[in-house]
Amino acid sequence: MAQITFISSDNKSTVVSGNYGNLMELALQNKIEGIEGNCGGVCSCATCHIYVQPEDWTKIGPPNEMESDMLEFDDKTTNYSRLSCQIQVTDAIDGIVVNVAK
Repeated sequence: MAQITFISSDNKSTVVSGNYGNLMELALQNKIEGIEGNCGGVCSCATCHIYVQPEDWTKIGPPNEMESDMLEFDDKTTNYSRLSCQIQVTDAIDGIVVNVAK
């Protein structure tokens, strides 16, 4: 089971656990403020935009081409931007910290 720390835009830190699905689903199940998931996780909006901590980037990796294209529509992206719907919850990402985009 992976433990993930979400930090909201008001710096509220919430640790959640999961072992399946994606980060967006985990965030919605745990009512993480700022994650909306309007498209239902099909990578067609950016309402689940997060920032991965640089030290966790190797656990998550870069976005694929489709996700990169979607992130181009958001003017608040950084080098560590990802869409949480595109990150699968596995033991490999245990302990990561992500900030919810504003």
